[in-house]
Amino acid sequence: MITTVGTEEQANLLAEELVERRQSCCVNILPVQRSVYRWQGKVCEDSEYMLVIKTTEEQYEAVEASIKELHQYDLPEILAFEIGRGEPAFLQWIAGCVGGSGEEEAGEPEAGE
Repeated sequence: MITTVGTEEQANLLAEELVERRQSCCVNILPVQRSVYRWQGKVCEDSEYMLVIKTTEEQYEAVEASIKELHQYDLPEILAFEIGRGEPAFLQWIAGCVGGSGEEEAGEPEAGE
């Protein structure tokens, strides 16, 4: 899934909450990008941070609800993409660390992986 936010503070808050709530195993915060878009009849231009949210299809509704709860935009970008293929152990790690009891999962990748 992806979403965009207007500030680094908002990006950090959203990323930390999604991981803390076990709705995502990892959120990548991409550096500032320039967005040009049409909103309420005007062409607008802003700086934004993009968040790449690693989660499962089963967690989609929970992640969407959290984004809507925490986001500052009236209409946050929330897009999900199906994964056609992926490294099996990595996909297993994602499935194992979202949802559940909050217990730490064995075999988690090292920081930065």
